[in-house]
Amino acid sequence: MIRTLSLEHRDTVQQIWALQHMAYPLEAELIGFTDLPPLLDTFETISSSGEVFYGNVSDDGELIGAIAVELEKDQVTISRMMVHPGHFRKGIAGGLIQHVLDTYCDAPLFIVSTGTKNTPAVRLYERFGFQPKDAFEVAPGVELTEFHLLLK
Repeated sequence: MIRTLSLEHRDTVQQIWALQHMAYPLEAELIGFTDLPPLLDTFETISSSGEVFYGNVSDDGELIGAIAVELEKDQVTISRMMVHPGHFRKGIAGGLIQHVLDTYCDAPLFIVSTGTKNTPAVRLYERFGFQPKDAFEVAPGVELTEFHLLLK
């Protein structure tokens, strides 16, 4: 079940932090960059991020996937996407993206960035209609691609 995650609850922030530290090392390995910002987060940086988090919570209360967005006047930026490695390929990431698209269906523009070498994420975003807009190097040999989805 997908629900809004409250960053005011320490247990929720702990679950987000733990999930990030299970999911993002795999992306770091794919793109060859160990200093991904989510891996440097603390409880304080997560809880004060200003992002809106949604989570896929299993029947037994485990956070198995999460997505975070930053809301601006004319766009929604997907700032984090993570799935527990034990739950890959079960449609969790796609369900979270669809939830964001449905929740903010009046937004004209959605933006997301991922490592250019992160083929699974690139394919996922393209499946939802995101188009590559720009690519930029964030460290020597490490490139991110920004994708846009225009709805209006």
